[in-house]
Amino acid sequence: MLISPFWAILVPACGGGLIALVKEHQARARNALAVIIALITFLIVAPALPVVLQGETITWTAVQITQGLSISFSVEPLGVLFAVLASLLWVFAAVYATGYMGHEYHCRRFFTFYILALSATMGVAFSANLFTMYLFYEYLALITYPLVIHAQTREAYAAGTKYIIYCFVSGAMVFLTMFIFGGIGESLTFSTAGIFGSVLESHALTLWIMFFIAVMGFGVKAAIMPLHSWLPSAMVAPTPVSALLHAVAIVKTGIFGILRVMFYLYGVEALQYLGVTNILAAIVVLTIIIASVLAIRQEKLKSRLAYSTIGQLGYITLGAAMLSPYGLTGGIVHIINHAFLKIVLFFCAGAIITQTGAKYLDQLNGIGKRMPYTMFFFSLASIGLIGVLPLAGYVSKLYLLGGSIESGLPILGFVLLTSAILNSIYYFPIIIRAYFSEGSYSAPQGLESPPAMFIPTAVLTVMCFVFGFYAQHTTLPLVNLIVASIFQ
Repeated sequence: MLISPFWAILVPACGGGLIALVKEHQARARNALAVIIALITFLIVAPALPVVLQGETITWTAVQITQGLSISFSVEPLGVLFAVLASLLWVFAAVYATGYMGHEYHCRRFFTFYILALSATMGVAFSANLFTMYLFYEYLALITYPLVIHAQTREAYAAGTKYIIYCFVSGAMVFLTMFIFGGIGESLTFSTAGIFGSVLESHALTLWIMFFIAVMGFGVKAAIMPLHSWLPSAMVAPTPVSALLHAVAIVKTGIFGILRVMFYLYGVEALQYLGVTNILAAIVVLTIIIASVLAIRQEKLKSRLAYSTIGQLGYITLGAAMLSPYGLTGGIVHIINHAFLKIVLFFCAGAIITQTGAKYLDQLNGIGKRMPYTMFFFSLASIGLIGVLPLAGYVSKLYLLGGSIESGLPILGFVLLTSAILNSIYYFPIIIRAYFSEGSYSAPQGLESPPAMFIPTAVLTVMCFVFGFYAQHTTLPLVNLIVASIFQ
């Protein structure tokens, strides 16, 4: 168990190298290798779940650079949650990608970086300190760049340039944060008690300023407005990449970083003392509302989903900014629920694009006749993100509403309800077009998409129901443990 973070990082790193050695025409071997590596990584990570549920935390130092600087990994509740979520969804995404990429070019390059990105994500998840997290955070940015520009069109290169510039700016702010915190704090090791201790009062102004630099550094990848424009542009990437960008790989590392800064570097007492969370909440509220309004204006399906993601990510940060157990519970549960619901939506969008070529909303009229199951999955995931019982999104939004009351900020509950209405406005027209508008689509003939694409989408849709019906036995035990450790 001591070296599970090591193997979780090493296996996909070596696996990516193995895929690079498989010749381009050997599709079966390459596809099988990609899925097996993702599955092995999940099987390495999964045993950590019962360990942390029993209250154990394990730390392992790989390289000791100086007394206060090391490359270290930790098996603790928040990191395990992120690692299990990412590695599990990577298995489904890898299977889906084998079907989606069947008629694409440069598949060897695609799967090489697709699996290497899993290695970087595991490094972020298991990082025990800010220095280790920074290294893997930058590694992830570099390794996903080839995935964004995969099509090698002018549009793809433009999106890739914007993406990498934003990532470098993000990394620079995180590096500055690390440099300043290293000089002020007692260490860079994550702790629910915070790292500043007795220096909080003497460095209050510096810590106040650095809080927003740190949050905005990670907030670039979390798509907090106005640092968001790279995300819609990156939708030029193949759909399996878009799905992971939105579900776990990039945007959730940004959210994960924000949570680490807030509760594992500062701590609840420091946040209350500095009074920074109300300002953060205001920024996030604007992000939620503006992103939802912009989503309504998008006529391209993947672009609408992209702006939806920006708004949905805001829920997580807003829950954290409430500084209440209910709010944080809702935010962390939404990390899981949004990941499953949004990956289903992108899988459905990818199936529609590959089977019909439809990319815009006005091309979806009547598509429910041609692809009834796919649109059924899409409809369920949509209403889940709106927050309709009994799908998973309902649970997280219920806790967020409770958190707004618990924190004495009922106005935030009004924001959440307003956002839910806006969600309905940009999701329901897609469903109505599919089922109730006349189009050129006829009844389906055989399976709607290749089994490698259809089966993962169906299974993940079922899991969205499971996490809604049985939240008390699935997502909430680990989340409650995380929240209890933060508000102890």
